Amino acid sequence: MRAILALGGNLGDPREQITEAIEALGKTPGIAVTATSPLVESFAVTESGIDETAPRYLNGVIEIETELTPEQLLEATRGIEAAAGRTRDVRWGPRTLDIDIITFGDHHQRTATLTIPHPRAHERSFVLTPWSLMQPDAVIPGRGRVVELAASYLGEVWEA
Repeated sequence: MRAILALGGNLGDPREQITEAIEALGKTPGIAVTATSPLVESFAVTESGIDETAPRYLNGVIEIETELTPEQLLEATRGIEAAAGRTRDVRWGPRTLDIDIITFGDHHQRTATLTIPHPRAHERSFVLTPWSLMQPDAVIPGRGRVVELAASYLGEVWEA
């Protein structure tokens, strides 16, 4: 199954942490990394909006081919986040590494732990911009073409 994952962080060395996470994903049995976006920089987004005073995030998107189920993939990504020092103390708080499952083929799912497609990906410039640079023809099921969605957020992210 083809899946899109978004990776980001704003604590420690995000570039190194994202690079190491992509390498770890590629070494995970049942996962092959097939495409990687350029990294972009963005302001921190909190529950109350953009926080220009917080450390900026570095973000990227990858495409994988996987034999794992969505739940197994989530477990693998959480293990990689934990290895990078990720804690889950504050919702939408600063983090060393965040890995989100954006799409999983045409699969739709809504459980207590996982919603696919990601419910806010179509609103996040830090997901849309790198994804559109990697795959200009990509589509978020039920939302539209990624490149068109990204165009509405021009100026909110910068290539890193």
